[in-house]
Amino acid sequence: MNYTGPKVKISRKLGLELTVKSRKYTEKKPYPPGQHGQMKKRSKQSDYGRQLLEKQRLRLQFNLSEKQMRNYYKKATRLTGNTGDLLIQLIEQRLDSILTRAGLAPSIYAARQYISHGHILVNGHRVNVASYSVKVNDIISVKEKSRKLDCFKDAIRSSAPPAYIELSKADFSAKFLYVPPREEIPAICEVPLVVEYYSR
Repeated sequence: MNYTGPKVKISRKLGLELTVKSRKYTEKKPYPPGQHGQMKKRSKQSDYGRQLLEKQRLRLQFNLSEKQMRNYYKKATRLTGNTGDLLIQLIEQRLDSILTRAGLAPSIYAARQYISHGHILVNGHRVNVASYSVKVNDIISVKEKSRKLDCFKDAIRSSAPPAYIELSKADFSAKFLYVPPREEIPAICEVPLVVEYYSR
């Protein structure tokens, strides 16, 4: 299952900012939740513990289920190249991820909701599956009727897409220019540890 629990708590635990709200709270309390969160001395993590943490950081940044993560890893191992880089690229090409990166949604959770509610088009056709794999030169846009909604207006106003996405604020659309290398993908994670976790 995808994560549906408290976003602020899990953001503080993983040291990430999963939503706009969590950003505000992690600035105030930059330590893990719970009564022992502020303790300076933390127990040394095992290799497995570090691998598990990094896997969870990656999984929750993209709001993936464990089954989806395993499937992406298996797919990456079948391709030619660095497994870690391929894993990140496959996940980054998901429609909900591209929508978030383009700035048409404030978070991955909002992106998933917009897609499932039928607000998003790919090359002019409605797509309501968040895991849809976006291809190079695909154009993702907000349905014309939905552009009047404040959520899209507010999101696009503060958008700052990466180099591999070309955003057109006038018509609420984004073009996927190329598959980005690992260093261009703003995912906070030690990918080699994730690969180690799944290759056990």
